[in-house]
Amino acid sequence: MPLTTKLEAVNTMLSAIGESPVTQITVTTSLPISAVTAITVLDEVSREVQSEGWHFNTVNKQTLSPNSSNEIVLAADIMHVDTLDHSKDIVQRGGKLFNREDNTFTFTSDIDVRLMFLLDFTDLHEQARRYITLKASRVFQARTVGSQELEQQILRDELKARYNLEEADGQGADRTIFDNYDVASCLGVNRNYDIL
Repeated sequence: MPLTTKLEAVNTMLSAIGESPVTQITVTTSLPISAVTAITVLDEVSREVQSEGWHFNTVNKQTLSPNSSNEIVLAADIMHVDTLDHSKDIVQRGGKLFNREDNTFTFTSDIDVRLMFLLDFTDLHEQARRYITLKASRVFQARTVGSQELEQQILRDELKARYNLEEADGQGADRTIFDNYDVASCLGVNRNYDIL
């Protein structure tokens, strides 16, 4: 069975309020207001869920280099940047990196960072698509119909989908308690050593 498409997600949301499905959601298509609202809510919830930072939308080590103006310009799909060098105080401001130590956008060397990306719905794995669809259905229903009974019905499915997403993410990330700096430092474990 193929992965859930964005069109299927929107139709799931429309069915949650008893609306008829749409056949396409392209920009050139004349859509009912309920479908336009569903697309907006789906995109909003997708951003919200992905902003939590999952294994599937995070790159743990990426080197960023300054451009000819000595600035590090970020791609439009980067949601969050965290420097791997904890002695540096660097934040994301707008579409660039900002050095808070020097109060400047100027960088003279490469920087290793962890990046969190905003992925398109079609780039997500099925567990993420399912959870986002159900959460968006609940939010959409609450905003348009406001039925507490429908909200509870959707919420049960949403919680199961959240569990499946967390399980899939955990399996993909192969996390252990030693991946947490606080735990590892208390136990005296150094994960950055080479075994001879």
